[in-house]
Amino acid sequence: MIKDSLRVGAVFSRTLNVDRARTISFLGEALRVYATPQLVNDIEQVCLDSLLDYIDVGENSVGIAVDIAHTGATLLDMRVRIDVTLAKIEGRAVKFDIAVFDDVEQVCAGSHSRFIVNVEKLKSRVAEKASRAGMMGL
Repeated sequence: MIKDSLRVGAVFSRTLNVDRARTISFLGEALRVYATPQLVNDIEQVCLDSLLDYIDVGENSVGIAVDIAHTGATLLDMRVRIDVTLAKIEGRAVKFDIAVFDDVEQVCAGSHSRFIVNVEKLKSRVAEKASRAGMMGL
């Protein structure tokens, strides 16, 4: 469960470099810019990491919704700052407001929701689904 010390309004930030692995390739070398799927992954990671000190041992969180507008091109080797603000706590569900800035401008805004899970219970549910699907090796 989420500890009482985590409050709506808490802000977490991370700055990272947009390396080659975070960029698109389909428009050629001159247009290697931050790929939206990688941006979403980075946002999810910041949100996940921000929760780890506020949940119980044996728990973690999974993403359940992403709603962003990626409105600016961030060039290869630029820095981005991902700011996430805890907007809502409702039981085991949390929602973050997102703002992402590169060295020049804001390039993304939106929200991301996560759900706190008991890892062992989730493993059990996934194993049951794998069994029903005939995927015994999972």
